[in-house]
Amino acid sequence: MAYETLAVEKTVAGMTITINRPQQRNSINNKMLEEINRVLDQVEEDDQCRLVVLAGQPGTFCTGMDLEEFSAVKSQSETGPVKLGSNLYMATLKRFTLVPRVVIAVVDGQVMAGGVGLAAASDLVIATPRSQFCLSEALWGLLPAMVTPFLVRRVGFQAAYRMTLTTAPVLSREALEIKLVDEISESPFDSVHRLWLRLSKLSVPTLRNLKEYFRKMWLITESMENIAVSEIERLSSDPKVIENISNYVKYGIFPWDKT
Repeated sequence: MAYETLAVEKTVAGMTITINRPQQRNSINNKMLEEINRVLDQVEEDDQCRLVVLAGQPGTFCTGMDLEEFSAVKSQSETGPVKLGSNLYMATLKRFTLVPRVVIAVVDGQVMAGGVGLAAASDLVIATPRSQFCLSEALWGLLPAMVTPFLVRRVGFQAAYRMTLTTAPVLSREALEIKLVDEISESPFDSVHRLWLRLSKLSVPTLRNLKEYFRKMWLITESMENIAVSEIERLSSDPKVIENISNYVKYGIFPWDKT
């Protein structure tokens, strides 16, 4: 099966999904989310496939929303694609937490905005020493609304709040300390293999029961998901936010550089 935004490789253990949008710095668009879900559909049809590894390009895992695509849509006064993308992104994060397979994010380098959400919603995160995580949304007048429930679930309220408020990069060592990362490794795929020797002993029904049970232990409700989607749609329709992003895409001007 051909993919436009991903490189997909079937392995003995499962499936490796590599985000493959280097020219767009591995940013997220609707097509990428659709293709990730297509891969997950395939995985769920194969009981022998119990591991999903999500990786990025060397030096860049994922930089969040595709600002160029956002700017182009908003300049044409289209809201449908943005709304579709918000719902699909939230559904994808939720699916990571519920799909009866082990989802491991292998992170190398830069992780920004929605990319942090992809990592936070994964079951395990293995990062290289040069990895850094940043919630940059507030710089544009946005909020990481859909990332937040999954990030708080992983690192707690204050760490998630501080990342959102300061927009400062969190380096790999601190990410390990706050539990955003489970392991730091120079050879993350070797770590995946080592983990898989134990994880492979878990059956698909056990993984399903485990994920559904732990979902009940945390307060990510349907109401919370709807609030998150509504908030990002509200903010992304703000003319000031649209102007901020458009000025950056067209002229390379950041909101704080304007006179």
